[in-house]
Amino acid sequence: MKRQWEAFELIEHFTLLPSEQEILPSKGNTTAANQLGFAVLLKFFQSEGRFPSQLHEVPFSIVSFIAKQLDIPYEQ
Repeated sequence: MKRQWEAFELIEHFTLLPSEQEILPSKGNTTAANQLGFAVLLKFFQSEGRFPSQLHEVPFSIVSFIAKQLDIPYEQ
């Protein structure tokens, strides 16, 4: 996976659609970290056709972009 993403690319490839948000674990039943992790794995799989084998495979910009959509604070 490439490391640098432009804003328009993040929007195009990593915006959570309403149908995708519906399948996320609900906020009342899980932690914010689990919600974020599920969403990141979902979008990574859609983009790469596989799950990441190591944490560093997912660029910070992608995790941060998804976290903002979910209103979850995220720091590297």
